Amino acid sequence: MLSAPFRNRVTELFGIQYPILQGGMIWASGWRLAAAVSEAGALGIIGSGSMYPEVLREHVHKLKAATSKPFAVNIPLLYADVEKHIQIIMEEGVKIVVTSAGNPGSWTTILKEKGIKVAHVVSSSKFAKKAEEAGCDAVIAEGFEAGGHNGREETTSMVLVPAVVNAVKIPVIAAGGIVNGRQILAAMVLGAEGAQLGTRFVASEEASSHIGFKKLLINSREGDTVLTMKQITPVRIIRNRFFQQVQEAELRGATVEELKALLGRARAKKGMFEGDLEEGELEIGQGSALVRDILPAGKIVEQLWKEWMDGMEDPVRKL
Repeated sequence: MLSAPFRNRVTELFGIQYPILQGGMIWASGWRLAAAVSEAGALGIIGSGSMYPEVLREHVHKLKAATSKPFAVNIPLLYADVEKHIQIIMEEGVKIVVTSAGNPGSWTTILKEKGIKVAHVVSSSKFAKKAEEAGCDAVIAEGFEAGGHNGREETTSMVLVPAVVNAVKIPVIAAGGIVNGRQILAAMVLGAEGAQLGTRFVASEEASSHIGFKKLLINSREGDTVLTMKQITPVRIIRNRFFQQVQEAELRGATVEELKALLGRARAKKGMFEGDLEEGELEIGQGSALVRDILPAGKIVEQLWKEWMDGMEDPVRKL
């Protein structure tokens, strides 16, 4: 059993019991995962970045049928079909949107005019200020430990979170390398009012990612992930044959066009969804070195909050 609901600006903003957000990871965050997380009292998020518009609509319908609790949709603003995704979100009455990978000024005003709450993912205090100026209700300060697409600044969460807290007045949610409750507590000591976790929820039964990818995640160690493809868009992935190809290309001075051709159009799907662990792009964060099991998402939320409470009572006990 979890404790009584925790109350702060993040839980009140989103209408959730616990200040925990499940990241909107591509090829992992479908309606089943989001529903399970929301039912457990955290904020489940559909990751729309790997979905065609009508696929997103289908996932929203199924999620609304599975839970009456709050949920969100993550929209990468650089996505080609972003306008169609925004339209579907408004048509389907989605109440919370997490935007990332782009300028929050592009859509925040339009979303808020429809009564939608907006949080934006940032990698620096400079971008946090821009998100606040654009009218965002909260910012997610994502450190360079995070999996997937990442900031060019390479600022770690330990530095980024307090810097962003000092820069804005709106609630700050920490992300990047966080996979357990004590890390959530540590982020809150730094001034964050909640945390977003991606990697921990990839290793859940409900995540739509391939079981081979999940097993690779829980067997990874420190140093098994690396930030690469900085000439295109920095992304943290697991070292494999595809990464070696990228590294060799970068070392010989490959052009941006050559790197884009190497990446191809479906490299992430091949790895994370279809399970090609050598030729696929395997996006995951440094926190994978601390994850050792695949659990139901509701159990993960319960475990996270128990670890948070244990940390409050005994901050020096080992995990």
